[in-house]
Amino acid sequence: MEPSARRIGLPPWRSVLAVVAHPDDESFGLGAVLSTFADAGAKVTVLCFTHGEASTLHGVAGDLATVRVGELDAAARALGASGVQLLGYADGGLAEVDLGDLSARVVEMARQVDADGLVAFDLGGVTGHPDHARATAAGLCAANTLGLRLLGWTLPHDTADQLAREHGAFFAGQPPSGLDVAITVDRTRQLDAIAEHRSQAVPGSVLWRRLELLGDREYLRYLR
Repeated sequence: MEPSARRIGLPPWRSVLAVVAHPDDESFGLGAVLSTFADAGAKVTVLCFTHGEASTLHGVAGDLATVRVGELDAAARALGASGVQLLGYADGGLAEVDLGDLSARVVEMARQVDADGLVAFDLGGVTGHPDHARATAAGLCAANTLGLRLLGWTLPHDTADQLAREHGAFFAGQPPSGLDVAITVDRTRQLDAIAEHRSQAVPGSVLWRRLELLGDREYLRYLR
C-alpha cells in the first residue's frame, strides 16, 4: 500500500536552497525533488559543505577532492540548478565543526539567493551518516534564524526496512503519519545528474535499488 501524506505537492517557492554534505547528495538523494522545483520555474541553488574526498568509492581515476568538484557542477546543471556553492570543510568531519559556523554559511547563502525555503535530508541524515545529519542540523538552525520552512527528504519506513534487509545498509524511514509531502516525479533529470557523478554511481550501489523501490514517487516532511 502506498504511504499516505497530509500534503500532496511541493510548496510554490520561487527560490530554493538545498543544503547537503557531499557532492552527489543533491543528485542521489534530492535530485528528483530539486528538478521538480526547477521544472516548476523555481531558482534552485545547492550549498555543499565538503568535496567528498573521503569516499570509499572511486569509480574514476584522479584525486576525489578535485574530481568531485567537476561532477557536482555538471550534476547541478543537469538538475536545472542555477548555482552551486561548494565549501571546503573536511569530509567526515562536519560533526566536529561548530554548528553556528555551519549555520552562518547557510544563512549567508539563503539571503544571497533570497530563498523562500530550504531543502535537506531528514533529521538523522536518512543514511545515518554523521555528515548528513550535521548538514541538516545546520539547515534547521539557519531556517530558525531566517524564519523559513525546511523540507526534509525522507523515505517511507517500509522502503528503508527493505533496503536494510537486502543490502545491510542503514536507512531511517518515516511512517505514513510522518510524511507531509508526496510527489510524483520524472527521474530523467535526476538520472542525468547521477550519471555525472561517475566516481560514485558505481554498479551494485544501493542507490539503484532505492530508486527502483521508490518508482516515480518521492516523500518529504517539514522539519520546520
